[in-house]
Order: sequence, then structure tokens, then C-alpha cells
Amino acid sequence: MKEVPYYINKPDNILPEGLTDSILRSNDPLEYHQSLKNYTVTPLLELNELAKSFGVKNIFVKDESYRFGLNAFKGLGASFAISRILEKDPDIETFCSATDGNHGRAVAWSAKLFGKKSKIFVPKDTTKARIEAIEKEGAVVEKVDANYDETCEFAKKKSRENGWQLVQDTASQNYEEIPAYIKAGYFTHFKELEDSLHNLPKPKVDLVFLQTGVGSWPAAAAWYYLNRYGIIRPKIVLVEPIEAAGILASFKKGERTKPQGNFKTMMAGLNCGIPSLTAWEILKHSADASIAIEDTFTAKAIRKLYYPTGDDKRVISGESGAGGLAGFIALMTNPQFRNLKEALNINSDSRLLFYSTEGDTDPENFKNIIRLNS
Repeated sequence: MKEVPYYINKPDNILPEGLTDSILRSNDPLEYHQSLKNYTVTPLLELNELAKSFGVKNIFVKDESYRFGLNAFKGLGASFAISRILEKDPDIETFCSATDGNHGRAVAWSAKLFGKKSKIFVPKDTTKARIEAIEKEGAVVEKVDANYDETCEFAKKKSRENGWQLVQDTASQNYEEIPAYIKAGYFTHFKELEDSLHNLPKPKVDLVFLQTGVGSWPAAAAWYYLNRYGIIRPKIVLVEPIEAAGILASFKKGERTKPQGNFKTMMAGLNCGIPSLTAWEILKHSADASIAIEDTFTAKAIRKLYYPTGDDKRVISGESGAGGLAGFIALMTNPQFRNLKEALNINSDSRLLFYSTEGDTDPENFKNIIRLNS
């Protein structure tokens, strides 16, 4: 019998204690981000026609393509982390990171804010457009003949050899503080919804679909929701590419592990290996489900957002940015996810929230995807 590409979790809703938890509780990034020159609250859209087409009450999309002019949300985490690092050691000259694209660009942009240099390493399959976007922020970019996990190890090695400050969102043994500051930085776009959807005492959404790479961003979201609402938080669904599903593999094995896929996916920002250590510790206690999907559903999600119907507004969402919606489309249209849909109790009263975490960060591939619907 073929194994289904999902896992229904039964979280205990207990946040793990430790350094990461302490940093998340003691840091509020919103005031810092508001101090930046090009800060603006990113749009929240309600797509009523899309909701009707899937038989649910509401679909909300927060569009992060407007964030800091970076076409993606990653600047929230990188800028806040680097600000905290420089408070402790203002003499740091060069920041280093490994990236599939958006995180590296965010590190380069953040370093430039403080007049610092950046060195960014990218895996072998990184597109020219993503590399050029990082270079435009002033970084020196080097492509490594390796996958994402191997590139991260290479960046760590080079940082030690050259005295650079590593800024990675993947926590590992003896590397926890900086990824925790990155997670804390992500709180800003959750807090921006506190006068609309993230009200007290109860949220105005029932389910949140979160696209997942190494897991740092969805872990920040899950921590935020559980800390703010406790057991009345919205349900959390994690979405990964079928060929790079480290979180799903970890759930199925019962411990943090590397996925067995071929790491071939258009969702470049989610094309990661073993999950972040601290992200996994948070998610196993707070996520309700994990799902892995084919790229075809991602293409469908991108086109659904780009070609809206009725009064719905257009959203330009990239391959990773549309991952959450892609997971929802797969769940609603593919019979193999029927039991998961029932477990999540998705129905005509369901209110769903998605974060479009990037715009068309790979312009050529994006054009090819939307052209198929023209």
C-alpha cells in the first residue's frame, strides 16, 4: 500500500522551554521594523470568489511581495537578527549566509542597512535571476556545487575560516541564538494583523496554511499563535514539496530527519533538507497536520492568484509564496487527502489564512507558469 503524503498530528500545545523560547518571549520586532525608512504594512486581501469556488467561508491572503522592496518577507527576520547581533558586536564587518534565494537577499540588504559587507553562498540549482537579485543588494555571491544542506555546511566552514558572522535561519547544535532572533523578526507580519484577524480573545481565522522549508518561519507562526491564543489557536497545516519534505519525514519517523526526495522542485525557497533543530521542536508540539505536494498544485495556486474572478484582486505570488494555497488546493481536489480534509473539519464555515511570502522572484519561470493559463 502506497504511503500517503500527509501526517495528522495530535499536538500537546506546549511550547518547549529554552533559549529560543526565552528570545521569542523577550523580543518584539515591530517597533524596530517601523523605524526603517521603507517600512509599510503589507496588504491583507479577502478573496471571496476564490473562497466560494472551494466551498469555504473566507480566504485571506497577506501579500508579502511588498515587504521592504525585496519582493519577499525574509527581510523581517534577517534585519532584526542583524540589528541584535550588531548591538552586541558593532565591529563585525562581513555577514555570511547560505540560501536558496530570498534569505540571502535579505541578509545582504540588512547588512547594507548597517554599512556592512555580505558573502552569500547558493546551491548548484540556484537560478541566475535569484543570484542577480542578491548581488543587487551588494553581496558577493558564490555558487557551490552542492545541495542546500551541503551549502549551509560550506558557509559555516567559510565563516569560521574568514571570521565572518554567519546568519542562518537553520538552528543546529550550538547554533541557536541567531535563528531565534530571525524567528522573532517574523512576528511583525503576524502582529500587523492584530487589528483585523488576530484579535483577542479569539482569532478570526480557523486554519492557517504555512509553506515550509527548514521550518523557521512556520515555527515562528506556530509559536505566535499558540502563545497568543493557547488551545483556541487556529489549526496549523504545514505544506512542503513532495521531493523535499523534511518536516513530513520527521513527523512520520517521530524524530528530526532528512527527507529522501530528489530535491527537484520549482519551490526553490522550500527546497531544503533536514529541518531546523529548534523549529522542529516547536512544530511537533503545535502543528495539526503536515502535507507534501507535487509542483503541479503550486502552478495551479499561482494561476488562481494571478487570474482572479469577480471582484477578487490579483496577487502575484511566486513558487514558494503560493505553497500554502497549493497545499489547500491539493487537499480539496485530490482524493488521497480526503481523510485529512475530514480531520481538519474544513467546511462552508471555515475561515482560512494564507501568507504569500514572495512575489515573482524567478521572473522567467513565473511567466512560463502564468502563460499556461493565457
